[in-house]
Amino acid sequence: MPDPRLPPPLRRRTFSAALTTLPLAWGAARAQAPTRTLRFTLDWRVDGPGAIVLLTQGRGYFAQEGLDVGIDAGAGSAASVQRLASGTHDIGVADTGALVEYLANHAQGARLQAVYMLMEQAPSAVFALKKSGILQPSDLPGRTLGAPVFDAGRKAFPLFAKANRFDAGRVRWTNADPALRETLLIKGDVDAITGFYYTSLLNLEARGVRREDLTILKYADHGVPLYGNAVVVSPTLAAEEPQAVRGFLRALNRGIRDCIADPAAAVRYVKARDSLLDVKVEERRLRHFLDHFVATSAVRRAGLGGVDLPRLRNNIVQLSDALGLKRYVPAEEVFSSAFLPTLQERRL
Repeated sequence: MPDPRLPPPLRRRTFSAALTTLPLAWGAARAQAPTRTLRFTLDWRVDGPGAIVLLTQGRGYFAQEGLDVGIDAGAGSAASVQRLASGTHDIGVADTGALVEYLANHAQGARLQAVYMLMEQAPSAVFALKKSGILQPSDLPGRTLGAPVFDAGRKAFPLFAKANRFDAGRVRWTNADPALRETLLIKGDVDAITGFYYTSLLNLEARGVRREDLTILKYADHGVPLYGNAVVVSPTLAAEEPQAVRGFLRALNRGIRDCIADPAAAVRYVKARDSLLDVKVEERRLRHFLDHFVATSAVRRAGLGGVDLPRLRNNIVQLSDALGLKRYVPAEEVFSSAFLPTLQERRL
């Protein structure tokens, strides 16, 4: 309260000054509160898109929520799901399809759940050299494609084939190490590859292939509107510490907004984690990730992080049929909106 012994104008100024310090004091109190340590797993190695988490950590947003977050590189979405199911990690990133596959095939397993949709569109794409004669989906039957067996695009390829009216069985597959698939394409050992748009494109360009010499068939542009990567949480954390999940998502949501606002600044946090990375390449990768799959027109209308349940249900049916899964998992088991920040916070 204002000091009654002070003259009225000075009392007002003193009281106003006290009010202006409250947000700072509140933020400091939250940052100094006892922290909860969380283990977070990326879905892949540290690169441009990892900025959404590394910036969040670097700018202290997790700490302001009372969280101490350890960030580990990943080895694919299936590996992320296994880390979360086994309890070695509390929260992480995984492809929605990998989560659906796990839940369908492990009815008695850990009840993992997505709590924030990072990628409104899945980034899977088919890449071919134009000189191969592959210019459209109908040119793929009879050709050889290369990809790792766990590649999301390879797993969803039956959906791509069905949407484009050709028999997926008329395509031959070569198992390819993730680090070698682009090289196999350039050497002509395979006619096409599947991969994430923002990864394979930049890998091919780094090997001297010009963008104009490539045919790129993004699944999202050819009748396969799958959701992509999501933040997935362990059932123990969700049930026992829901406030930690909400705090993590509030912080991450802030970090994503910062990345969208200034990707060049955001990628410096990736460079700080791995000094060997090329900043220019990783900035391009981050911009592709954000522009094509995160800050899409649908997200700009509806806000970050959420899903359209009817669309998710359709995705689950499509994936279950394509992968021959044991059951159709209810969309409400796959995704929960209970931990999301407010819509106002998620608006772009």
